[in-house]
Amino acid sequence: MTAEATRPMRADAKRNYDRIVAIAKEAFAEHGVDVPLDDIAKRAGVGAGTLYRHFPTREKLVEAVYRDEIDQLASRAAVLAGELPPFEALEAWLEEQVEYVIERHGLAAALKASIDSGSETFVWCQTRLRTACSDLVTRAQSTGALRPDVTGVDVLRLGHGLGTAAKNASEDDKARLMKVMLDGLRG
Repeated sequence: MTAEATRPMRADAKRNYDRIVAIAKEAFAEHGVDVPLDDIAKRAGVGAGTLYRHFPTREKLVEAVYRDEIDQLASRAAVLAGELPPFEALEAWLEEQVEYVIERHGLAAALKASIDSGSETFVWCQTRLRTACSDLVTRAQSTGALRPDVTGVDVLRLGHGLGTAAKNASEDDKARLMKVMLDGLRG
């Protein structure tokens, strides 16, 4: 790693970086990951040079957006664990995961397609989600509210599957499917 890579960003550079990622997330959701990068720079209020200094390739910007979204979802697990009893925290997080899958289905697929499954970003995102979910699972199991044979990976896969299945379902059907899944997970 170079000295430049380890040096912390100046405050203005960090603001520009964060603004570019936020605008890119919106643009990717609206128009897909092929939206012109100059449009993102313009919407973010920065020059193309600033965008390319932070993200020399489209793939680097896609990775930053994907990391940011996964980090936000994973961070919610700790927040919910601090606010709710163990099983309720897991349930609330699962509902957020399912909503993420439903809302970002196309975007997530495009982002994943742009990121190599063995890449540092993919591994980091996978580890971040698995750790967050496993912590919730362990807490719920410690109270006897969750089956002891369930793993965090199981819950992640179930949530993803439910999100995919409920993408075009009514709210009632989605709620029913969530209840069936949660009932199956209870200890």
